[in-house]
Amino acid sequence: MSIDARLAELGLILPDAPTPAANYVPYVKVGNVLYVSGQMSQDENGLITGKVGADLDTEAGAAAAKRCALSLLAQVRAACDGDLNKLVRVVKLTGFVNSTPDFTDQPKVINGCSDTLVEILGDKGRHARSAVSAGALPLNVAVESEGIFEIE
Repeated sequence: MSIDARLAELGLILPDAPTPAANYVPYVKVGNVLYVSGQMSQDENGLITGKVGADLDTEAGAAAAKRCALSLLAQVRAACDGDLNKLVRVVKLTGFVNSTPDFTDQPKVINGCSDTLVEILGDKGRHARSAVSAGALPLNVAVESEGIFEIE
């Protein structure tokens, strides 16, 4: 099954690939490795903001991380000239959680991103990962995720 067909089966729609907010590019290809810049939590209503552990609970943080997964895949699609089937696998995911000092469930929040990638891609979505707390993130977003992907 194609990745686009799997997205449709799950009722998921990738957003347009977000454009950079500063002096950087959204992705860099080096051979068959694609490095995707950090994607901020956002949906059709705009940025998903707030501090997990104060403004958002773990489940809301995971939902924000899911949106990061969709933005990451949107960037992969753009880098692959619209053909997601050129994606070989997700190699590494780093997730940053805007959280309070006493919040310790960053891995559960970033599971929202990881689980979404595996749900869409199957074994190709399984990856190495880091889940990191941040005292603040740009524009007060709840989650930011970056990824390394192998492509054809």
